[in-house]
Amino acid sequence: MLSQKYRGMLGKASVIMELSAFAGARAREIGAENVFDFSLGNPSVPVPQAYNACVSGLLNSEPCRAVHGYSQGLGNLEARTRIAASLNRRYGMNYEPDDLFMTAGAAGALAHALRLVTQPGDEVLTIAPYFPEYRPYVELAGCTLTVTPACPDNFQIDFDALERTMNPRVQAVLINTPNNPSGAVYSARTMERLAHFLGEKERQYGHELWLISDEPYREILFDDTPPVYPSRFYPRTLSCYSFSKSLSIPGDRIGYLAVNPACGESKTVTRMAAQISRGIGHDSAATLVQRAAAACCDMTADFSVYRRNRDLLLKELTALGFSIVRPEGTFYMFPRALEDDAAEFCRKAMAYDLILVPGDTFGVADHFRIAYCMETEKVARSLEAWRRFVRTEYAQG
Repeated sequence: MLSQKYRGMLGKASVIMELSAFAGARAREIGAENVFDFSLGNPSVPVPQAYNACVSGLLNSEPCRAVHGYSQGLGNLEARTRIAASLNRRYGMNYEPDDLFMTAGAAGALAHALRLVTQPGDEVLTIAPYFPEYRPYVELAGCTLTVTPACPDNFQIDFDALERTMNPRVQAVLINTPNNPSGAVYSARTMERLAHFLGEKERQYGHELWLISDEPYREILFDDTPPVYPSRFYPRTLSCYSFSKSLSIPGDRIGYLAVNPACGESKTVTRMAAQISRGIGHDSAATLVQRAAAACCDMTADFSVYRRNRDLLLKELTALGFSIVRPEGTFYMFPRALEDDAAEFCRKAMAYDLILVPGDTFGVADHFRIAYCMETEKVARSLEAWRRFVRTEYAQG
């Protein structure tokens, strides 16, 4: 008999992927240059040349088994050593190689993190707006996703709402900073308050609380926004990272789980992660990609394109009457729609070949997401479509 759980998920497909598929079909009809697809967060800037050179060099100079063979249970030791040293140097941590577990992207890291610190039936708390795939990640680990809203004026954590939502069944809090979809970056003050809050709740509930930090956009910061590394603030932090965005290599599926050694059990936790891999069929990331990404772990792609795109859209959409929290990072923004039903707003936008994602999929029904990871020339051309849309449908701007 086919699994009823996964059969049931067929009716709950990703809205983002469905919109991206629609954009692709529309592009075949009228030409890709005429469709302004803001749906999918697929990095658009080139991969650093050094990364491609590293891949080529490894393939041409290393023995076959060294680049195509199995890696160790926690991942390639050379890769973990390089990444640990980079994190220690940049964020003042004291990771050792065995505090890291290599994964197939941040999704792989999250899949392991959730299973490491919960039992079936537990709750995992996250803050809206949140990445919609958190729900299947959490539910397929046997847990329930509990959602609390952020402060609407800046998308920082609303601690009054967090207090009302928190309960003893929660075993982990899942955060995402810089945030998809809002582009908000948690400040040091926010992280200090969250660490204090979690410590107080541990004492109140009499059990550990873990912080799972989803960080694939950690390197994409604008306007001299200071980097804030959550593990610096709270000892029981599991840092889930992907090189997909920093190096523009989403299809290479490489990331890691870093366990804060201050928790006192970091090496036990990573060994447990290797056992989880046995059960879910993850069984280590590709050795070649581990080694290449680690060799380039202090590099990034050129993010100036994303900043220019943000500035173009922010200026134009604000002039058209949109309310937008200024993104401090990522390549997303999350404006308030011009009507209460953002799904209807996005449906109307499709008639102008503007493909947008309604905010209900992120837990905020009156907003919508713009993924502006595309060529600046195309963003600039989209502005006229935005003007026609807003003036025709909403008689403003």
